[in-house]
Amino acid sequence: MSCLGTRQAWARKGLSMDLRHEGPLPFRHPDKFYVGGSWIPTTTGGHFDVVDPTTEHVAYRAPAAGPAEVDLAIAAARAAFDDGPWPKMEPGERAEYLRAIAAGVRRRTDDLAALWSRETGAVHSEAVAALATPPEIYEFYADLAESFPFVEHFPDGDDAGIRLLRLLVREPVGVVGAIVPWNGTTPMIAMKAAPALLAGCTLVVKCSPEAPGAGQIMAEIAEDVGLPPGVWNAITADREESELLVRDSRVDKVTFTGSTTAGRRIGSICGQRIARCTLELGGKSAAVVLNDYDAAAVARVLANTWHWAGQVCAALTRVVVTRSRHDEIVNALHGEFTGVTIGDPFDVATQMGPLSIARQRDRVEGYIRTGIDEGAMLVTGGNRPAGLERGYFIEPTLFANVDNASTIAQQEIFGPVLAVIPADSEEQAVALANQSAYGLNASIFTNDTDRALEVARRLRSGSVGHNGFRTDWTIAFGGFKDSGIGRECGREGVYPFLEPKTVVLEGK
Repeated sequence: MSCLGTRQAWARKGLSMDLRHEGPLPFRHPDKFYVGGSWIPTTTGGHFDVVDPTTEHVAYRAPAAGPAEVDLAIAAARAAFDDGPWPKMEPGERAEYLRAIAAGVRRRTDDLAALWSRETGAVHSEAVAALATPPEIYEFYADLAESFPFVEHFPDGDDAGIRLLRLLVREPVGVVGAIVPWNGTTPMIAMKAAPALLAGCTLVVKCSPEAPGAGQIMAEIAEDVGLPPGVWNAITADREESELLVRDSRVDKVTFTGSTTAGRRIGSICGQRIARCTLELGGKSAAVVLNDYDAAAVARVLANTWHWAGQVCAALTRVVVTRSRHDEIVNALHGEFTGVTIGDPFDVATQMGPLSIARQRDRVEGYIRTGIDEGAMLVTGGNRPAGLERGYFIEPTLFANVDNASTIAQQEIFGPVLAVIPADSEEQAVALANQSAYGLNASIFTNDTDRALEVARRLRSGSVGHNGFRTDWTIAFGGFKDSGIGRECGREGVYPFLEPKTVVLEGK
């Protein structure tokens, strides 16, 4: 959508661009949760103040689920799976609902994009562009209904002259607790809900207190398309109540995106009760620059570190280069990191908005101080921008001569901070890239495609791009090591929501 289109969309809603941070909310039921096909108030959880990170004002109040609401949501999903029609439908029937959800997301793009910016500070034009993907995800899985091997026939067997028909059937795992983060709620819901629904599972979608709006809108879409009651349930809850969802034996599987610390906790709870889980966790992704690649081209790509204020788990936040090219690469990056227009995410001139949460800015500033204290060279940034008295803003920050063992090279910062790490050789650069607890994403920069493939196969990472930040949700997404367990997206994303069952029948 163009900037003009955005202005026209706001005009259709009776809003001026000056009111974009204070305009009316696009919710039909702002004080309720969608549970069991109905909208229910919270009786035990109170509310959350959702703070606009640009103004630091409360944008709106969202209902908070307490133990009773969590219990009701799980019970509704359980009943819908055990007794409802959803898991018994053919995949093609469920696919039609997915197509309807995709159409609903497209109709609500203006609402979803405005909320994304108001809740998290995402640049509005980028939010609008990113919201083209969630409908495609629902349609991808709808199309997959025709070809996915829900039933596989194996060659007939024989038991003392009795013909045996041998099948592998893949059946829905059951009730799914889908826990999504605040930095990209609509796409994250799609990555979890679309394959789960295709598989025949029922859902409890749990949104974060910082950004619950997309969960409300998606619940409205689920209601509008006529999903059977209890198939889609949506709540917003804090950590303690979220843990009730993870611990409940009625929940067969948990799919979570968030920090590695929270993922460890969820994984340990699921392990105790042998529940299935998929964990998409943190990253400290490396860009390995070989000596034949242009420094300016590398710098243009790695400017993505400050897009979305660096709050992207797969962002390339480590640049590993040979010492002979270190200064050249740093100088090129310096040009991309200075002069960035920081400000109101709804302003068409803005390139980077604020960090989403006050505690996140405090965290980023703490890492910047640690980087300086541990001897890294601060090239540019590191401060709060002048002239922006309100908002959780921080400058894009570039460090050079960073030790790969240092804190800022090893820990996920989740902010617009890039570390350039010198290596003694190209071989050592690859080794340093792998010397990390994380393994979510990586990239190799070289003009030699054969060399790129050879290095890509050696990098311990769930995704590897060539000459750019490249992931592909139509294939698979997920990480090695502390970056998670399992995969989302593509065909791979369906398997975690299915249980394989071997069936052997006597034939005639």
